[in-house]
This record gives sequence, structure tokens and C-alpha cells, in this order.
Amino acid sequence: RIRRAHQNEVAEDYVEMIAELIAETGEARAVDLAGRIGVTAPTVNATIQRLAREGLVYSQPYRSIFLTDAGRELAQRCARRHAVVRDFLITIGVDPETAEADAEGLEHHVSEETLAAFSNVIKNNS
Repeated sequence: RIRRAHQNEVAEDYVEMIAELIAETGEARAVDLAGRIGVTAPTVNATIQRLAREGLVYSQPYRSIFLTDAGRELAQRCARRHAVVRDFLITIGVDPETAEADAEGLEHHVSEETLAAFSNVIKNNS
């Protein structure tokens, strides 16, 4: 169970990063992912192969990496979840830089119920 949870976190981080790279530069390349995530190119390639088997990405040798519809949906959910956690932390007084860093770890473990409560706190303090 723990191993599967970690694989889910990795998948979420990768699809979110791929979406960010595509938005920023128009493409997501393995070398860019490796640099941003802080892993080796072979690690990225192995993870991309797994994500392709799971239907989240597709790529061709020596070409960019693309998100499938399912991958885009997952990336959007992750980005929304990250923003809610970050904004909640800022709302309760955590400085923005720390909130951004902490949200990266917390976002993978927050239930929908907790996210809704965080959103309510954010709305009530706006």
C-alpha cells in the first residue's frame, strides 16, 4: 500500500510538471523533467514508460512528452489541490515561500473533505 501511494505521488508530480513545462515552453522533454525534478534521465524515461502504460502520457523516441486527456485531468486536479493547500497555509500565517514548499508534500495526502474545509477557511478570510 505504501509503495502504491508513493507511485501515485510520483505520477501526480510528473503529470503536473509536464503540464507546467508545456504551458511555459510549449513542450516537455525528458531532459527538462530530469532537471526540474532532480533525477537522472534514465529515471525519467522509466517513469514515463510507466505513466504511458497507465494511460497518462505518450511520447515518441527523441520527441516531447505529451499528456493524454486522463493525464491533463490529473494534472489539473493536482494543480487545484496544490493551490488550495498553499493558499490555506498562507491564510493561517505561513509565509508564501514556505507554504509553496510545504504544499508540495501535503497535497498528495489531503482528502477531498479536508480540501473543502481548507477552501472554506480561505473564503471566510478573504
